Amino acid sequence: MTVRIALAQRAATDNHDLNLRGALRTMEEAAQRGAQFFCVPELALTPFFPQYARHSHAQAYAEPIPGPTTDRVAARARELGLVTVFNLYEQAGDRYFDSSPVIDADGTILGVTRMVHITDYACFHERAYYAEGDRGAPVYDTAVGRVGVAICYDRHYPEYMRALGVGRAELVVIPQAGTPDEWPDGMYEAEVRTAAFQNGYFAALCNRVGHEERLTFAGESFVVSPTGEVLARGKRLDEDLVIVDLDLSACAASPARTLFWNDRRPELYGDWLHPRS
Repeated sequence: MTVRIALAQRAATDNHDLNLRGALRTMEEAAQRGAQFFCVPELALTPFFPQYARHSHAQAYAEPIPGPTTDRVAARARELGLVTVFNLYEQAGDRYFDSSPVIDADGTILGVTRMVHITDYACFHERAYYAEGDRGAPVYDTAVGRVGVAICYDRHYPEYMRALGVGRAELVVIPQAGTPDEWPDGMYEAEVRTAAFQNGYFAALCNRVGHEERLTFAGESFVVSPTGEVLARGKRLDEDLVIVDLDLSACAASPARTLFWNDRRPELYGDWLHPRS
């Protein structure tokens, strides 16, 4: 099955409604250009508040899922027949998450992936805002195929990326907030290429762009094949709509699915992955 996907490499202002209207317009543009799948970067509708150790207004950005934003996005997805992976700051009772609702082409919210691994270092003070995700690494049956989500920092964890492979994902989407030259010698890209190659899926990293108070985001979104080849790349330091056609049958024909996976011995891995103290 060939699927046309669109990565909306966008900047965010401090005006939620303006950002949301822009995202909805970009969904229309993607559909007009033949896309069947659409995604946005991390925290697509708000400033990147984790750049501060404390942000007095952060909770005001949070909302439930379903909620006002996802209602509007889901309605537009249904109108356009566009499978959509969004990302926003989720409030669930007294807990808050970095979350990606996955919306099918009929507007149904199939589920919500929550970022599992939460970091804290300069300008990425995420533990101040996010609870650890509690829903594992789900893979969703969508109108375009089996889709998993790895939110930003989760992409660094081979266990998480493998779990999406075990779930038979055909496309793994990575909503991202990454800065220029964040990692040396191409590692920013290499780890995603490796995960796609080892697990036999397409991977699409959709990065934030734009200058904020303490950070500049890189853009350079990219899409990788199940053989680790980069198929498309977005502009550096500028907004872009990255569109590429993917033949999802390549997953079943990949080295991972035809060779590597046949020789796995998962019965031996448990203690290695979960060492006893």
